[in-house]
Parts: sequence; structure tokens; C-alpha cells
Amino acid sequence: MITTKDLARLAGVSQSTVSRSLNNSPSISEKTRNRILQIAQEQGFEFNANARGLSTNRTDTIGIIYPEDFTDLSYHLFLSFLHNDLRESLERKNFDMITSFAQNRFSGANNIKKLIIQRKVDGLIIVRSRLDPETMTFLQGSGIPFVFLHYYDPSIEQMDRVYTDHLHGGMIATEHLLSLGHKRILCITTAGEGTEYEYRTDGYRLALQKYGIGIDEKLILQNNGSFKATYNQFLEEPDRIKGVTAIFAQKDIMALGVIEALAQMNIRVPKDIAMVGYDNIELGTYFRPYLTTVHQPREQITRLACERLLELIASKRVKRGKEIKIRPKLIIRESCGAFRDDTPMEQQ
Repeated sequence: MITTKDLARLAGVSQSTVSRSLNNSPSISEKTRNRILQIAQEQGFEFNANARGLSTNRTDTIGIIYPEDFTDLSYHLFLSFLHNDLRESLERKNFDMITSFAQNRFSGANNIKKLIIQRKVDGLIIVRSRLDPETMTFLQGSGIPFVFLHYYDPSIEQMDRVYTDHLHGGMIATEHLLSLGHKRILCITTAGEGTEYEYRTDGYRLALQKYGIGIDEKLILQNNGSFKATYNQFLEEPDRIKGVTAIFAQKDIMALGVIEALAQMNIRVPKDIAMVGYDNIELGTYFRPYLTTVHQPREQITRLACERLLELIASKRVKRGKEIKIRPKLIIRESCGAFRDDTPMEQQ
């Protein structure tokens, strides 16, 4: 088996430099560390992570905690893309991931406590709006760094968190339709984890108020957020769209369900009804009309969350409780009826 001494000889450095590089020591330049890691990989070197953990008290592993219905893509397709961005951000920093949930669904055991007690992770990224009070107390008392990502819960204070400004997202989606002359705009939402959909609906209401249009609560519909439920809802309640000229669907997968249902009713998008979605998932560009949507800055919020967590891991003196809120942007495509051939590429 190849040893650190062999790696030092191949790299033309000292054995201590090799050791520091493998342990991600800040005293080694990134260029030197990456060169040694590349040589180690090419030579099939297997580093003993357990031994490293004993000597440095580090695992170079981050735990990602997801909501229970994460695996149901009809509800949380966006989170699967978020997961890919998390993986990329962490792997660029040579960190591994452990994906888990708050509880073991068979035994009921607390997975977060288990990860911390068994020292399996250096920190946690929590992709949930909140945790139960007992787990939160344990987490805060453990001293392990953690960052809440994507979801925002106003009842939780002094916690590190990175999230999208969904109030602004709901406003820009609705304002765009209003700017195109639509006044009777249907809003379809869901009761998901956290308050993100409530904020999107509040943004819808604020936009209407800004344009001096009265809020008709009958134009705010709700279902479980899936394609099928949205499709069936519109087929079963066709009178809901009477007089409606535009729809703001608070998830792209819901918008696609609406478009399919409208097609069954011979209602064309955007000629008869304009449509704006939310999330900017890739499926929105697979079918015509291409979906106008609100882009959640996935890459940015995941990168910032990872950077913040690694900052907390690197130094215990870093003050906790930093809040980072990122504004989404509107991506104009065909479904709203405002797409032009000269539309800038960044808006397509």
C-alpha cells in the first residue's frame, strides 16, 4: 500500500506537508493541497478518516437534514435540485455528505442526536423550517455548528439561516401579470412545510393592493402541491377560472398541471390565459409553452449556506445568528405572453 512517505516523494514535498494537506490544514496553500490530493487519488491512496478524526477532531463530513417528504418528487422536486447544488458546493471544498432526516421512521430514534453523539459530522445544514423543541435544545447545547437552509420560520431567532425572499417572489410574479394588463389573476398555492407559500401569497396580495385592485379570496386556491392534484382540481372545478385572464401558480409543477388541465378544456396558454410559475425547475423548459417563472437562487443560497457553515466550523469565535436573505428574479418565457425574440438570454 502506498504511504504518506511515498506521496511526499512523488510530490517533492515533506511528509508533514502531505499530512497537513490530507487534513485540510489552512497552513497549506490550496494549490499545493489540490496537487497532493490529485496525486493521492491517482495512486489509489486510502486515507484513514477514523485516525484523522481522532487526531484532529474533524470528520470533513456535513450532515444534511431534509423534511420527511423529501423523496416525494411530486411535492419537493425543487429540493432534489437543491440537493445537487449542495453536493457540488461541499465537494468543491473536499467535504463529504451524510443525508438524513430528523427521525428514524421505524424506530423513532432521533437521527440528529445520533449524528452528533457518534461524532459523524462536523456540522449540519438543516433543510427544514424548524425542529421540535427538544432537538433544538440539544442541538444548541451540543456546540456543533448548523445552518438552516431554504426555509424561513420567523419564530426562530438568533439562528444562522440562508433563504429566499418569497414575499418579493410573490410580488414580482403578480406585478408582471398586472403590468401586462391582467386584473383578474388566480393564485394557486399549497400548505407546505414552513411559511414560504404564505409569503408568496402575501406578495400576491401586496401586488394587487399596489395596483389598486381589490383582493378576491375566492381567487386563491389551495391543494397539496402535486401535478395530479392541481390537474384534477381545475378539471373538476372549471367555473373557478371564469373571467380569469392570468394565473400565478406558486410551484412550477403546479403550473404544469394547470396548463395540462386547460389544454383538456381547449383553453390555450398564453393566448387565452397567461401563466407564471415559481421555482424555475428544468421541466418548465421541456414542454411548450415554455414556462415563465420565478427563479429561486438555488446555487447562491446553497453556496452561501455552505460557506457560512464552514466558517463556523473553522472558528468557534465566529458570532452565530447570521441571517442571509436573497431576492429571486423573474424568468420571462412564453407562458405569460410577454416573450419576444429579442428578449435577453438571461430572461429566457
